[in-house]
Amino acid sequence: MSRYRRRKIFLSRHRSKAIEPMRRCIGCMESKPKRELFRIVCSDGIPKRDRDGRAAGRGVYICKSVLCIENAKKRRALNRAFRQNFPQDVTEKIFEEIVEETIDVER
Repeated sequence: MSRYRRRKIFLSRHRSKAIEPMRRCIGCMESKPKRELFRIVCSDGIPKRDRDGRAAGRGVYICKSVLCIENAKKRRALNRAFRQNFPQDVTEKIFEEIVEETIDVER
């Protein structure tokens, strides 16, 4: 048996379960699986909701909970995470969009 074949058999028997990527929420600061969070990305200096998780630019994550969203608003977490000062109306618009999606998810 070739070395390649032995290695393939060994790996198939000892391969662990796939590890799910974890991300930290900017609202509650808890690490959660990536699929449980919304992604906000900043490209060209404008924060936007990243629906498919593939947009280019620096990304931050927030829980699908209204409480976390309110907490992030109070703490100005979006400005801190992106190290920029966005106008209040821009951050409010993004958080309102996420709250609407959160309400749709809960239904």
